Amino acid sequence: MPDGTDSMQIATPYLMFLGDVPDTLAAKTAYGINDWRPEWCVGQRRMAGCAADLGIPDLTLAEAVAKGCRTMVVGVVNAGGVLPEHWVAEIVAALEAGLDVASGLHARLGSIPQIAQAAERHGRALHDVRHSSETFPTGKGTKRPGRRLLTVGTDCSVGKKYTALALEKGMRERGLDADFRATGQTGVFISGRGVAIDAVVADFISGAVEWVSPAADPHHWDLIEGQGSLFHPSFAGVSLGLLHGAQADAFVVCHEPTRTRMRGVEASLPTIRQVIDLTVQLGRLTNPDIRPVGIAVNTQALPEPQARALLQEAESAHGLPATDPVRFGVDGILDRLAAEFPA
Repeated sequence: MPDGTDSMQIATPYLMFLGDVPDTLAAKTAYGINDWRPEWCVGQRRMAGCAADLGIPDLTLAEAVAKGCRTMVVGVVNAGGVLPEHWVAEIVAALEAGLDVASGLHARLGSIPQIAQAAERHGRALHDVRHSSETFPTGKGTKRPGRRLLTVGTDCSVGKKYTALALEKGMRERGLDADFRATGQTGVFISGRGVAIDAVVADFISGAVEWVSPAADPHHWDLIEGQGSLFHPSFAGVSLGLLHGAQADAFVVCHEPTRTRMRGVEASLPTIRQVIDLTVQLGRLTNPDIRPVGIAVNTQALPEPQARALLQEAESAHGLPATDPVRFGVDGILDRLAAEFPA
């Protein structure tokens, strides 16, 4: 069985291209790569009006090449995954300067004539991380060895990837056999493997997740990156296919406490309890023993006393360890996992 670990073969280090995004959330791909692979991120390239800043040097294309950059990564996300027309000249210039270009957008770089021609003319590579060359089967739901944890969310962009990566790091520090399994473009850039699930044809989403997290040693943990939310009108289909393909033994609910509406739509945010209950109900289709083991709250917008009080309230309300994985670590969730799933 394929192991879901094919390398992207994207040359590092990176120049991170942020374009002229209107806020930091629109550059979450770039932030994620810089947070988890800072040694690969030499500098950033921003256009006038860009509201995001990774806190790394702003470089011209010539400076980036001189500092050893090999690939310019389009580190942004937007509705529909489109490549703005006014970014094309910047990408062409990067190719002309001697850089490969990699993108996590839905739009294929090679589908834009100016970019395709420049890449061919200068012998540069184009990488569309969202588009896999793998052919996926439909999901079968057959129980496979190994243990799996899935991060789920009350909304999009609430910390599902960061939680899974923090859990991988914490488990490895405890000497456990664990791997982060990427299901989004940023995760693929970070791990060098995986598949962008939201670009897979709907019938094959669960099969693609089975490919990403194949049969393993009975005590091995796959930490599977969640996508979207079962309650999001736009993306619930992707979230459900991911849940069924993951056959999760355990899940962690991820939440951003300052939101009242789901990102990009008018729908109200579900409660943590609603997410727990629906995840268990739907997840039982492929794993009758699925259970919650923790709550991960992105408290970045809150002062520490308020953040700690909110986490304590969540623990009391749900009987689960609650933490901000980036701010306070994941020891409580790992302790719960060890108790629920002894070696």
